[in-house]
Amino acid sequence: MISEEITIQNPTGLHTRPANDFVTLANTFDCNITISKNDKSANAKSIIKLLRIGISQHDIVTLQTDGQDEERAMRELTDFLFALKE
Repeated sequence: MISEEITIQNPTGLHTRPANDFVTLANTFDCNITISKNDKSANAKSIIKLLRIGISQHDIVTLQTDGQDEERAMRELTDFLFALKE
C-alpha cells in the first residue's frame, strides 16, 4: 500500500466535474484507491462517496493505493490533482 498527502490547490476544490474526471481515471486501475480528509474517507472509484467528503481548496487529503498497479495509480492520480485547474 502507498499513501501520500496532497494539498488541493484548485480554487473550486474537487467539485462535480473534476471529481467525475478523477473517478473516471481511478476506475482505469485495478488497485483499491481511497481518498481521505480528516475523519472521512471514500472509495475514490465512486463519485457519490467522493463528493460526500467535500474537498475544497487548501484541504489536505490522503490518497492511498493498494494493489498490483498501485504505483502507477498513485503517480497518475497525484499528477491529476496537482494539474487541476478549475
